[in-house]
Amino acid sequence: MPEAGGEYIFLRGAYGPVVAYLSGWTSFFAGFGGAIAAALLAFAGYISSLFPALGELDARLLAITTLWMLTAVHLGGLRLSGKLQTVLAAVTVMMMVALIMSGFAIGHGTVAHFRSSAAPQGSMAVSLIFVLYAYSGWNAAAYLAGEIVEPEHGLPRALIVGTVCVGGLYVALNVLYLWALPISEMSGVMAIAERAAVSMFGQRGSRIVTALIALAILSSASAMVVAGPRVYFAMAHDGVFPRAFAIARGRSGPTAAVILQSAWASFLILAFAVFERIVVYAEVAITIFSAATVAAVIVIRMQRPRAVRPFIMPGYPCAVLAYLAICAWIVTSAALTRWAETILGLATVLGGLQIYWLLSPGAKERVPRVQI
Repeated sequence: MPEAGGEYIFLRGAYGPVVAYLSGWTSFFAGFGGAIAAALLAFAGYISSLFPALGELDARLLAITTLWMLTAVHLGGLRLSGKLQTVLAAVTVMMMVALIMSGFAIGHGTVAHFRSSAAPQGSMAVSLIFVLYAYSGWNAAAYLAGEIVEPEHGLPRALIVGTVCVGGLYVALNVLYLWALPISEMSGVMAIAERAAVSMFGQRGSRIVTALIALAILSSASAMVVAGPRVYFAMAHDGVFPRAFAIARGRSGPTAAVILQSAWASFLILAFAVFERIVVYAEVAITIFSAATVAAVIVIRMQRPRAVRPFIMPGYPCAVLAYLAICAWIVTSAALTRWAETILGLATVLGGLQIYWLLSPGAKERVPRVQI
């Protein structure tokens, strides 16, 4: 389904316009808006640590300023946007590889840390919310499917190669952290990379790692700033989002949608101002629609048994069922242990129904599709 919009397109095809709309609504309020806000608050914390003079400024001001700088670049056109993303991602990957290699080669550590007897703390399922947040964005290429040349080849390649590379890097980094520190010293620590760097290389080395983490966060936020608006763009074409957001201005893409998303993320930065609460709030809602999207593989195959399928999912249907079981476990555990954020996330999803029924008459008159 090579259209811009990501999960919205797949959910619309599998379950109809209401579920698709709620997914897009959630993407705006939590999925992208919340993730961007959380990422840039974390970025502000790391950059303040790197440059103490910035520490005197409000972290929210730093986060919002960075957000609108990224927004301005992405409004400059897909070519400029693509170059920025390529540079950020390439430099981040090279720095990560250098850190991993130097950490094991010359850093102070021991394999004894892997045999830690530290007792588990908290809920493993809720902990996975933060793991999922770390990997969020793995499917971002699908949001740009309508703008990819030969998507039947390019899209699977981008998703598979990107996920394998990121997964390999993240696992290697976590192994490195365990090499540097015992689990008991990681418990309750937010800036774990910085503490591991101090243990391996001393205080000077920690500044390099802090710069790396800040760059990685900036790269992630940049990708979300450009990917999210494609969802609202697709919704506007279906008449379930204000039509102003269906307008694409040449090379600048869906300008109005980009500005709207950044405005909402700015509001979340001011309203929450706490990284952890935003992550739990956003990921509970995201996990629900992520599960529905993966389940759509089964639904659409049943609905369209003769459809052309250039790429066949490996491990079907076992991989789908395993993913759904894990998502159900995570959401249930979050509801029991982090009920306030879970209720707020679910309220955000259900709140979209009221708006949908107000806008749904416009869904019958689809806006003529405009190529970005």
